[in-house]
Amino acid sequence: MDHVMAGLAAQAFWAAIAVTFVAGLVKGAVGFAMPLIMVSAFSSFLPPELALAGLILPTLVTNLAQAFRHGIPAALGSARKYYRFLIGTVVFIVISAQFVHVLPQSVLLFALGALIAGFVAYQLTGLRVLIPTAWRGPVEWGAGVIGGLYGGVSGIWGPPLILYLLATNTEKQETIRAQGVVFLVGALVLTSAHLHSGVLNQTSLPFSATLVLPAMLGLALGTVLQDRLDQARFRRWTQVLLLLTGLNLLRRAFGF
Repeated sequence: MDHVMAGLAAQAFWAAIAVTFVAGLVKGAVGFAMPLIMVSAFSSFLPPELALAGLILPTLVTNLAQAFRHGIPAALGSARKYYRFLIGTVVFIVISAQFVHVLPQSVLLFALGALIAGFVAYQLTGLRVLIPTAWRGPVEWGAGVIGGLYGGVSGIWGPPLILYLLATNTEKQETIRAQGVVFLVGALVLTSAHLHSGVLNQTSLPFSATLVLPAMLGLALGTVLQDRLDQARFRRWTQVLLLLTGLNLLRRAFGF
């Protein structure tokens, strides 16, 4: 079978296109999960470093669109509000990206997956974990550090922020915008970090760029769906998708 890009057979290339479209659709609907879906699916037919490289530019561009959907002032307001998470994420993406070849991913994925699945399963029972106002600063710092640690190694830094937004009962539009702003900053740092680490190179960079178009098409369709969701259904979709995310991370940790 002919190779079409990055040494990939045509079947693998078009599978990557399809996965990216679906990931964009889900991101448009609930504001997150693009890297999670892409990494999870890509790992079954792409080499690990190419799977990580592939998600970087689509993530960067879709977060840019999501962050500024309601204008620059709104985006800057969200950046100021969640500056602690931003700083923690940026610093630790830079640090952990340099150890992408040596950190034990199975241990990291198990710890994060167990945290997410346990938290969301508890909330789906009808009970809520709400962070007291006095604790929000320290909890946000901690969430940012955890997000950055995982982000540099796996390209996934969103779940700690989403858990934080759920636990502070943030409304839908603010949730989507905050995710876009925070994920955009993280995506810029991740792109820079992996240009230096070698994950993004002459072979993988064109592949990642090619995936931007299907990602944006999926995002546009997903955004139409998101606008039709009320607050309660948006929260429930977010919880269900997070639970699936946590279970999938546990699956990857055990190598299933």
